[in-house]
Amino acid sequence: MTYFPRWPLTRNAVVLPDERLPWGATIPMGIQHLVAMSGSTILAPLLMGFDPNLAILFSGIGTLIFFVCTGGRLPSYLGSSFAFIAVVIAVTGYAGSGPNMNIGLALGGIIAAGALYALIGLAVMATGTRWIERLMPPAVTGAIGAAIGLNLAPVGVQGIQGSGPHTLVALGTLLAVALFSAYGTVAMRRVSILMGIAVGYTAVLVLGNGMGLLPAIDFGPLAAAPWLGLPAFQKPVFETSAMLLIAPVALILVAENLGHIKAIGGMTGQNMDPYIGRGFVGDGIATMVSGAGGGTGVTTYVENMGVMAVTRVFSTLVFVVAALVAIGLGFSPKFGALLRTIPDPVLAGLAVAVFGLIAAAMIRLWVDNRVDFSDPRNLFTVGVTLIFGAGDFSFSISGFAIGGIGTATLAALILYQLLGIGRRG
Repeated sequence: MTYFPRWPLTRNAVVLPDERLPWGATIPMGIQHLVAMSGSTILAPLLMGFDPNLAILFSGIGTLIFFVCTGGRLPSYLGSSFAFIAVVIAVTGYAGSGPNMNIGLALGGIIAAGALYALIGLAVMATGTRWIERLMPPAVTGAIGAAIGLNLAPVGVQGIQGSGPHTLVALGTLLAVALFSAYGTVAMRRVSILMGIAVGYTAVLVLGNGMGLLPAIDFGPLAAAPWLGLPAFQKPVFETSAMLLIAPVALILVAENLGHIKAIGGMTGQNMDPYIGRGFVGDGIATMVSGAGGGTGVTTYVENMGVMAVTRVFSTLVFVVAALVAIGLGFSPKFGALLRTIPDPVLAGLAVAVFGLIAAAMIRLWVDNRVDFSDPRNLFTVGVTLIFGAGDFSFSISGFAIGGIGTATLAALILYQLLGIGRRG
């Protein structure tokens, strides 16, 4: 077997990772994935004071690194990880607006997290996945993945809430995606997210720019932004306290990525376990590269899992297209301005669709792996994890802050092992 697959052409409704669509369909599919993750990939760096254009650039570079490390056999896009937000703010003292003046401290910690992540991947490659599967079986990984989706639910719900026209556009965008996915032709289903954006965007142009019932789309910044421009790269600063605070985020990324890989395996019907260690290494190296240039920590992106669940297209070449486009757009300030013209209600409608599919994919993981919920060990582990994640249970110890995703991850890992004491293998 060659290192990379040969990607034979297929026109089936389900396109597997080692297959490809005609190039005329592959390119828009790649753009659709880029659009699906663009809102969050811009939101995450803005919440930490990072340059969103750098985040886009390094998401593309990181995706290509991941593609090479996994031999082009694991369909994933690497985007900015929300798991870093709380610790980055704690380390840098970021006030919440404008550029982060202490970004170097965060970058050093992000590199440390990436290094730890890659080392865990090397350990998995050397020893196999049995120990990590015992630590994080389907009940645990599914709970963590579902908690991540549910943790994002308030973002989607709050985005929908607003004036009547605002909510109408958001729900209309959501309904458009659902209708195109359920009733459209195969070609339409594959670009259902883009078509939903088009429907919502048009609605805002009519209700906002035309009738004044919504804030109008302002095209002034888009017209003023240059087509090409170099991002402002940043240098990391390596301070022990900051590195010790941020590096443990790698454990959250491991659980997150493991859940994603398991879910992708369930959706494709293929065994993705041999690529788990290589996926960790690829993600870890990509995070280190991103931190070295001023980008955020990256992870396999949940929004893209939602797109794959809708379109049933898992070809890894789609993500190469998305990565190359992202790299090009990372050098275009006009691209960032264009993304900012997508109206809030449109993004809110898409968020509900995609975040919901994230949680649903984890439920499918439980079903496919026949997780026994009559067993209190599984039941309590999943139940507590979902509540911690959905409720965003957060706390801090001696300056170390951990948010809802982190507490959900720890709850799943610790509770499952605790309730297994004294059990036979």
